Amino acid sequence: MITEEIPQPTGTTGPSRQVQRLIARVRASDARRPRLWDAALTAGWTVAALVDAAGGWRTTAHDPSVPTWLVVTLSLALSLPLFWRRSHPTTALAVMAAAAFVSEASGASLQAAYLQTLPLFHIVLSRPTRTLLLSLALTPPPLVVSAIRFPSGSWDQRVLPTLWAYALVELLGIVVRSRREHTAGLVDRARRLEIERDQEVRLAAAAERTRIAREMHDIVGHHLSVITGLADGGRYAAARNPERATQALDAIGTTGREALTELRRLLGVLRDDDQEAARDPQPTLADLDSLITGVRKAGLPVHLDARPAPATAPPLPPGAQLTIYRVVQEALTNTLKHAGAGATARVTLTYAPEETRTEITDDGTASTTPGQGQGLVGMRERAALYDGTLETGPLPTGGWAVTLRLPREGSPS
Repeated sequence: MITEEIPQPTGTTGPSRQVQRLIARVRASDARRPRLWDAALTAGWTVAALVDAAGGWRTTAHDPSVPTWLVVTLSLALSLPLFWRRSHPTTALAVMAAAAFVSEASGASLQAAYLQTLPLFHIVLSRPTRTLLLSLALTPPPLVVSAIRFPSGSWDQRVLPTLWAYALVELLGIVVRSRREHTAGLVDRARRLEIERDQEVRLAAAAERTRIAREMHDIVGHHLSVITGLADGGRYAAARNPERATQALDAIGTTGREALTELRRLLGVLRDDDQEAARDPQPTLADLDSLITGVRKAGLPVHLDARPAPATAPPLPPGAQLTIYRVVQEALTNTLKHAGAGATARVTLTYAPEETRTEITDDGTASTTPGQGQGLVGMRERAALYDGTLETGPLPTGGWAVTLRLPREGSPS
């Protein structure tokens, strides 16, 4: 059984809206209690057929002498199958067509034969085209046998009007079925779009969580490494040079405040209230000097070699600049952690027509091989966002190297 919910058009007013509301209520009630409606419709048409069998059938009969018991039997055979018109429309039509054939062949010509249009309508609604074509073959035989046995009037007056009535019912069924399939398609499309939207929201949330985790790792890891280096240097300087120890403590305080500021800015976007998060810009290449200055204060000598970009080269997008900044930050943080005492680092930034190359090297003796932490993973993810590559590994002369290559805009990926 096919049911359909009729939406309420917002722009409809007056009697049309009332009619649509009534139709919607009727269909909703039919969907809740289909058997009750089938029984009510069948009972109504059965009573009408029996009333006609009481004597009215003779006004249209070709042979008024047909026995009454046969008329009553045929009337019941043409009306009772309506109860199964939705669940078994083909069977109901076959029974009714057989009764209609007997009715026309006997000359009773009962008007209840027109009730065949109801199961025919449901065949059009719910059955394949092949079943419909087979069902259509059941409707002409009663009309043909009546025209042959009782040749009163022309064939076009006896057969064609009834066939046209059946054809109009079929066309109506095709229109209703097409509308229902179109509506079902729209509902399915809306459901799939809703599912896709939810998936996109979940993917966006996962990507945002990954981005925040990567940013927090870079910020917290770098500043804590700087603070640790400053604390270690201050502890050694306290006994020999209290003034240097005081400077180390001041640098620790400054670095801690910077870390808290960046964390507040990053976590501000997670607030649920209406307060806007801080709109401070993300770090760019112009902030490399301050980054390296902080690392130097932590005890790691760093040399920055930034070769100027060609005058004809377009500027790097902000996202690419942030990627370079974070990779340099993470590489220097790893050097602070693992390169050992007395190590130095070098940051080389080279611009070429095809790519921007950033190389961070150190001459430490205790550099580690890549581990399973989030640092190297985050650097590679950042590089991949801009079709870049990240290479890490030990140097032949000792130490460690991190090389980032980002293709320029317009160059082959």
